[in-house]
Amino acid sequence: MPEPAAFLDHESYYATLTHELLHWTKHETRLKRDLGAKMFGDEGYAREEIVAELGSAFVCAALGICPEPLEEHDSYLSFWVERMRDDPKYIFKAVTHAQHAADFLLAKAQPT
Repeated sequence: MPEPAAFLDHESYYATLTHELLHWTKHETRLKRDLGAKMFGDEGYAREEIVAELGSAFVCAALGICPEPLEEHDSYLSFWVERMRDDPKYIFKAVTHAQHAADFLLAKAQPT
């Protein structure tokens, strides 16, 4: 993760951080989410990127973080969506995975 000073603003830093933390939730000791990624750019990788991007949006919304969308977000998401042409309904599965992961992270953030 780059230093916060590398980002345009605090919101952009936290949006990227939550995206990376969403990937962290897939580990077998956490949510055990295996979407079939074998290598960069394959369909499983694309599926995971969509989950991380959606989950990051959910966490940011829950925390009141409103980053400005960057122009490259559109092309980034379009790139991954193109890799999922064989399963056009995947977005519904992705939303479910993303919400589960966002809930997991938000629960970790709650004081005990």
